[in-house]
Amino acid sequence: QSPKSSSGNTGLLVGIGVLVGAAAIYQFTSGGSKSRSSVDYKAVANEIAECLDELDYDDGSYGPVLVRLAWHSSGTYDKNAGNGGSNGATMRFEPESKHGANAGLDVARNKLEEVKKKFPSISYADLYTLAGVVAIKEMGGPEIPWRPGRVDKKEEDKACPPDGRLPTAKEDGNGLRDVFYKMGFNDQEIVALSGAHVLGRCHSNRSGYEGPWSFSPTTFSNEYFRLLLEEKWSKKKWKGPEQYEDVKTKSLMMLPSDMALTWDPKMKPWVEAYAKDEKLFFDHFAKAFSRLMELGWNYDPSVKTLTF
Repeated sequence: QSPKSSSGNTGLLVGIGVLVGAAAIYQFTSGGSKSRSSVDYKAVANEIAECLDELDYDDGSYGPVLVRLAWHSSGTYDKNAGNGGSNGATMRFEPESKHGANAGLDVARNKLEEVKKKFPSISYADLYTLAGVVAIKEMGGPEIPWRPGRVDKKEEDKACPPDGRLPTAKEDGNGLRDVFYKMGFNDQEIVALSGAHVLGRCHSNRSGYEGPWSFSPTTFSNEYFRLLLEEKWSKKKWKGPEQYEDVKTKSLMMLPSDMALTWDPKMKPWVEAYAKDEKLFFDHFAKAFSRLMELGWNYDPSVKTLTF
């Protein structure tokens, strides 16, 4: 029996449009309006998938950093302020591109320029979010419903959200709630979305932290939750910021915000549930991530979601 969400259902059920046929061509310009110009989103998704593998980058894949780009492009939404989020692709501009939480994401943005050149009609806002969805699927994760039509902002719009809206590594349970509740998420969704830390690694020259969360940093699975519970963790003795390492191999790391999921009495039951049931985790993650990708965007409800 899965635990009950402590903060209620926040509208996780996202209508899933079935992708019929091979083309998946929708009539949208980069601004999101109907036009003679069209974007073949299936072709864009295939191009993204083709550019993921790179032996000379990190653990051999751009997948994790593309997921981080999609996350950070969307997670700036504040429902109280009514701004931020995935619409606009404002991370292309300063000061957002220089925010500390976005260090290293120029790698992801530059990589996607290769795709943008081949498909100039797709908006950057659509491209950044679609890249995260495709990367998760290509790394073994769930199909995530995605909807096209985001509009790019211009630099002169000065639409960059303020710094400090994304969760930090130092957050405890209540700190995570302060950040995620402003996006409209609840405790269950906080834990589910945190499962993306199974991918990639921290870099001391970007965040100050160092190391991977899992033994397979380019494979999407529920390993993050299993490791949190099954391994013993101790504070790492080093000159960097507070982080934890597994006692057995000392090759893995967890941030204070990761450990907080096991210390918080309302969040830990979800960690336990996802550690036991990968299918449940995939289902909950797909719904939460799909909604994350649409934060701050008043989309046209007549546009169906796509899956790839």
